[in-house]
Amino acid sequence: MDIKQLKAFRAVATTGSFSTAAQMVELSQPSISRLVGQLETELGVELLDRYHRPLRLTEAGEFFLHRIIGILDELDTSVLLTKRVAHPSNTLTIGFVPSLLYGMLPEIIARFGQNKPTIETHLQDISTYQQIDALKKGQIDVGMGRFATQDEAILQVLLRHERYVVALPHSHLLANRSALSLQELADSSLILYHQTHLPKTIKNHTHSETEPLLAFFAMHSIAPFSTTKVSDIQIALGLVAAGMGITLVPDGLKTVRQDQITYLPLIHENVTSPIYLSVLRSFTNPALPSF
Repeated sequence: MDIKQLKAFRAVATTGSFSTAAQMVELSQPSISRLVGQLETELGVELLDRYHRPLRLTEAGEFFLHRIIGILDELDTSVLLTKRVAHPSNTLTIGFVPSLLYGMLPEIIARFGQNKPTIETHLQDISTYQQIDALKKGQIDVGMGRFATQDEAILQVLLRHERYVVALPHSHLLANRSALSLQELADSSLILYHQTHLPKTIKNHTHSETEPLLAFFAMHSIAPFSTTKVSDIQIALGLVAAGMGITLVPDGLKTVRQDQITYLPLIHENVTSPIYLSVLRSFTNPALPSF
């Protein structure tokens, strides 16, 4: 068997169509059908159920796809990164989570641009866990996010911990306090906005909660009165401003909607959001050390 056969099978298996797969790998439909047939002949098993509509994998095909798809993805990435090593780019693509735009990230990028004016900087809004996959695929050069990873291919540096603050509408009964505890917030409606949850390997060992804000409450054996789930932090703060509840945000966001929202510190020193810088252990962009 050869790489063309494996890639042809992957394309057919993931698209469920010989014609769509042929377009994906830029081959004719008879060519891709022949490659998959040759692969089945060499293996001595049927990988596709050609009599079913739509096309589907046999049990052996499901198993084989599961075994090879990671290998092919790694090969594609290795080819891409090798080309980037041979032909270095004058661009640096930074993946980031949006909340970092309210902290030091803009200043960091501006200073980098001043020090390295010949390097073109691109920004990509992408979640922490998507950053890991994007780094491996060469889609970004550096990731800046808020969750740790245990991936051996990734070098991750903890930059700092950012304290959370409470965001309350000005009319809230607790808005005139100088600082608050989570216990005092137990009677409030908590607005949740994280799309990424804590991985089970690093969640609080005494509680199964993986939603980041609820995990803080669980660490102190507290549960908020009620919760509302929204898609991002800006919507959460909009609901706070409208008096629909409270939320917790990293300290860097306390300048948002200050005319409508009161931000108060928490007394708990362990209610923080880490900031991580992530890169491939095998650097491929010569601008990375300077960044």
